[in-house]
Amino acid sequence: MYTHLHEEIETLKLKVLKMVSLTEDAVQKSIQAYVNKDLYLAEEVQDGDVDVNRLEVEIDELALRLLALEQPVAGDLRFILGCMRISVDLERIADEAVNIAERSIMLSSRPPLPFHQDVLEMGNKALAMLRHAAQAFSSGNVEAALQVCHLDNEVDVLNHKNMRQVIEYMIHETPAIERSVHTIILIRRLERIGDLATNIAESVVFIAKGVNIKHKLYFDER
Repeated sequence: MYTHLHEEIETLKLKVLKMVSLTEDAVQKSIQAYVNKDLYLAEEVQDGDVDVNRLEVEIDELALRLLALEQPVAGDLRFILGCMRISVDLERIADEAVNIAERSIMLSSRPPLPFHQDVLEMGNKALAMLRHAAQAFSSGNVEAALQVCHLDNEVDVLNHKNMRQVIEYMIHETPAIERSVHTIILIRRLERIGDLATNIAESVVFIAKGVNIKHKLYFDER
């Protein structure tokens, strides 16, 4: 039977999906701003962060109201708690996108470093992780969520590779130190987006299975 609680839960899901859309858009634009030296896109990311923050507050308020007034149990309770977790991770991802946009502005007037494409590859993988995690949440697909956890290893490998390249380049090309430092910060932000996308995927597993996990432990049991 469709109840008022289920109606409110559907509203909650729609708000999270809207937040997902805004966050994905912010990450994509921040990467494009870096690649294309596009100041307009970078400023769009900065300006759009307020909308993501507002949605996080709305999700939090709605979730807390449902917990207090509806006393949900089982799957409904897990879904509400999972949405609260996911909204926190989405807000943090949006903040990382703003940080990337800020670095892109600083780098926009300088020549690109020779490993520009490697950073772009890492950015695309982090964005793909976020998109897969969002699709897993929308569909409730646990297997898709677990694939995001696997993809995090690929982003970690690229993180170490790119960090090593930038540091080695910085040692031998001292005029490029400032650009290199900004690029290191940008790479770290991309790696963090991958970590947060993994958190979202783990929340999807929690919603569907009622298992509060660190994904490696879950893999060991499968």
